[in-house]
Amino acid sequence: MPWRNTSGGGGPWGGGGQGPWSGGGKPPDLEDILRKGQDRMKRLLPGGFGSGRSLAFIALVGLALWLATGFYRVEPDEEGVALVFGRVWKLTYPGLNYNLPAPIGEVETPKVKRVNRVEVGFRSTVDSDGNFSAEDVPDESLILTGDKKIIDMQYTVFWVIKDPLQFLFGIRDPEDTVKNVAESAMREIIGRSDFEYVRTKGQAATEQEALVLIQQLLDNYHAGIEVSQVAMKNIAPPAETISAFRDITAASQDAISSVNEAQGYYNQVTQNADGQAQKIIKEAEAYKAQRVALATGEAQRFEAVLAAYQKAPDITRRRLYLETMEQVLKDVNKVLIDPRLSGGAVPYLSLNELMKHAGSDTGTPAAATTTTGGSQ
Repeated sequence: MPWRNTSGGGGPWGGGGQGPWSGGGKPPDLEDILRKGQDRMKRLLPGGFGSGRSLAFIALVGLALWLATGFYRVEPDEEGVALVFGRVWKLTYPGLNYNLPAPIGEVETPKVKRVNRVEVGFRSTVDSDGNFSAEDVPDESLILTGDKKIIDMQYTVFWVIKDPLQFLFGIRDPEDTVKNVAESAMREIIGRSDFEYVRTKGQAATEQEALVLIQQLLDNYHAGIEVSQVAMKNIAPPAETISAFRDITAASQDAISSVNEAQGYYNQVTQNADGQAQKIIKEAEAYKAQRVALATGEAQRFEAVLAAYQKAPDITRRRLYLETMEQVLKDVNKVLIDPRLSGGAVPYLSLNELMKHAGSDTGTPAAATTTTGGSQ
């Protein structure tokens, strides 16, 4: 036996074989228990347990308890949608609210302020230690670009509920709907874009274009969802083509370097040529200005001399003669003889000596001019 007889084989309860009920070993009488319960209810209920008043009282108590189950609470990040017979009755806001209880009424409380996220091209997980890990989904991440190349791209779509009614009754599976719409929109955009553009300078523009297109599609579906951000990550060629892509990148960098060097040389040569051209132009303009100024000055001088000649012809003529002779004879050796000292005779002049003397002073032969009595 699984128990130990301690006092005369009374079974597992002891007590000389009286079983679990003390006092003779007989089980309690169920009918007696029910009768005693009915007597107690009769004393509590007015008019007795079986009267109409007591049944009405019980019905009222049950109705009150059932109606009390209609109270519900809406959290701060939620919005309540009260339904009666499956139709929208009213929208409720955070706090304690009331609606007819089930099965007549029901309440939906979507979290309208929570930012949801849909991952495309990967799935992220967090283990029990809080370590983050991501698993690639190639069927979603590999996309054909407009220049016939394959790009491996992962991105995340962040969205919130903007219309609870459309969100609850317009679509069946919101998360799958957002993922499918986002994947379709991104494939359309990448399909008409170049690989390098999406991978480098076009990332921000692609994210914004995808956000607009995804929002348009969701609005057409009356999904009641607002897309807040599209974040792209890990934009790269497929793993199988990484080595070839690196070679192409290196060759592209060499080509760019060569083009930059050639452009630098071109700029240097053209700048030098432009500088020389500007220098020649400036010199020509300066010479032009100089000649024009000289000509203008000569013309003005001639007009001044003409005006003076018209006023005093003899004096002006004499002055012009003297100024001209001054210019002509200023570099010629001259001997001036006063006729009053020579008595009217022309003295003997040794021209050879004068020429030798003039040549020793200037290093070149010079002409001699004799002037007597003011005549040459």
